[in-house]
Amino acid sequence: MPLPVLKRKAAAAIILAGFATFSGTSAVAAQAQYFATQKVSIAVEPVAEGLESPWGVEVLPDGAFIVTEKPGRLRIIRDGKLSKPITGLPKVAANGQGGLLDVALSPKFVDDRTIFLTASLAYDGGAGTAVIRGKLSADERSLSDVRTIFRMKKIGTTERHFGSRIAFGTDGTLYFTIGDRGRMKRAQDFFDHAASILRINTDGSVPADNPFADGKRALPEIFSKGHRNAQGITFDPLTSAIVTAEHGDRGGDEINMPKPSLNYGWPVISYGVHYSGKKIGKGVSAPGFEQPAHYWDPSIAPGALTVYRGAMFPEWKDDILVTSLKFGLISRIARDENNKITGEERFIDGAFGRLRDIITAPDGSLLVLTDDDDGKLLRITRGTNPS
Repeated sequence: MPLPVLKRKAAAAIILAGFATFSGTSAVAAQAQYFATQKVSIAVEPVAEGLESPWGVEVLPDGAFIVTEKPGRLRIIRDGKLSKPITGLPKVAANGQGGLLDVALSPKFVDDRTIFLTASLAYDGGAGTAVIRGKLSADERSLSDVRTIFRMKKIGTTERHFGSRIAFGTDGTLYFTIGDRGRMKRAQDFFDHAASILRINTDGSVPADNPFADGKRALPEIFSKGHRNAQGITFDPLTSAIVTAEHGDRGGDEINMPKPSLNYGWPVISYGVHYSGKKIGKGVSAPGFEQPAHYWDPSIAPGALTVYRGAMFPEWKDDILVTSLKFGLISRIARDENNKITGEERFIDGAFGRLRDIITAPDGSLLVLTDDDDGKLLRITRGTNPS
């Protein structure tokens, strides 16, 4: 049976093995802002500021944080202070929506100190999404044994829809997302990595049980297809499967629960319309294409998601929490024990600007990155306004 997962990317037991206390939270507690939600009061406080377009965050075993900045920097946050950029990273194509994107700890990080990154890299006359692995030095100043373990085969010249969030399955395989690279027709080409959820081993090889592992009907790394631009992915402890959040066009943002080999429709079906107002494809359904588990119209522009299984907010058990870039809110998608979506609640509502990443921390608090040139790492806890 799969292990319960508290974090988006790695089994929580691995992180908890060395977890002490969060770095820097006591120093900023006085800066907390308080918000009422349907079930609980929350406090939101900054852990660190001065990040340039932060994209992904993870918690290190001692409670410090490792954060990516889209221009190509990787930093540690400890005691509320930013480290100097970690050296050893390859140069990224930091244009438009591209750059240094997600970060994930190896499920065996305590022993192997390996981290995984996604980024847009320049090659073959354009840019494409890549997965990079490297070993973090004991002094946290550099990466060694840095290797690109995956590069998408067909690059593009647009500066959008790179994906690319990471999640680990309980079997240790690595799932990640790539968008359609701004060329919607690529989404239905099964010999194109674009617009897909992909699954590889941590050395970049193809798992033998991938749905297209023999490469005859599709590229062997493809797990599912027809995803416009999924920027959220997590392993779902309720269903023991993955769940994704993906950008639609004008309307039609989606939550999907992708199954192997299935086609999720873009751009043949969508609940949105083109930015011009014209109809997309065949409408909202067609034979051979899967329906989303949930959709938003108008769009919220989902940045990331986490399935909540923490101790701090038991009221939200198994609910899906999604950040919004457009409205600067968190959307809580409530579910029952049978995986039926029962409603939506929205909170925070623009108080901190565009919200990019969200993860469940080992103590059950939520960690959120703001998407800004002067970005912040925020921590959300239970709270009663002291005033």
